[in-house]
Amino acid sequence: MATQSISVFFPAYNDGGTIASLVIMALKTLREVTEDYEVVVVNDGSSDYTPDVLQELAQSNPKIKIVGHDQNRGYGGALITGFASCTKDLIFYTDGDGQYDVREMKILLAQMADDVDWVNGYKISRHDPFYRVIIGKIYHLIVKISFGIKLRDVDCDFRLMRRKMFEKVHLKSDSGVICVEMIKKFQDAGFHYREAPVHHFFRAYGKSQFFNFARVFRVGVNLIQLWGELVWNKK
Repeated sequence: MATQSISVFFPAYNDGGTIASLVIMALKTLREVTEDYEVVVVNDGSSDYTPDVLQELAQSNPKIKIVGHDQNRGYGGALITGFASCTKDLIFYTDGDGQYDVREMKILLAQMADDVDWVNGYKISRHDPFYRVIIGKIYHLIVKISFGIKLRDVDCDFRLMRRKMFEKVHLKSDSGVICVEMIKKFQDAGFHYREAPVHHFFRAYGKSQFFNFARVFRVGVNLIQLWGELVWNKK
């Protein structure tokens, strides 16, 4: 049993077909590792039946906490709200689309030691359409070189972190570049990390919110702005 309390957090946007199974499996896994836990879901302005599913879940278990955005605030906005809503010593989060096995949080927990501040997963093999795999590799290479990111997989949203880290690191990106912002600030703050391999699966429900021209363009602009703030301005 884990000696520390754990918050499991899912950002959810139109994930009505997957979020219930993730929450249920998270509860089952948490009961195996700690007695002090909670599951937090941020409904980021979903337009499908996600709110109905989450309402049913919250009524079934007091350990489940639902936080809602009236309008979609973007992936970064959902993460910022979620981290602020977690109350336990450790925060584990992954996406609400079901492309990761939440039970594998135990792999990350096994790597969390007294001298480790966060454990980052990395995909054993990425199961996405080929164009997403290619774009992902290009994106990671650009980020790794321009920001000095040391992780082997900055784009793997399967992380276990100490909540106290956010007393020193404050995030503000509302788009997908929040992961780059977060890891860069973690590194610059001197936090220690480990990495662990996790499985990645094909999307079974819904579609990616990131891969359209307008959103990719916006991410590119945000990335340049973030580089100016976190790299250029510090030279």
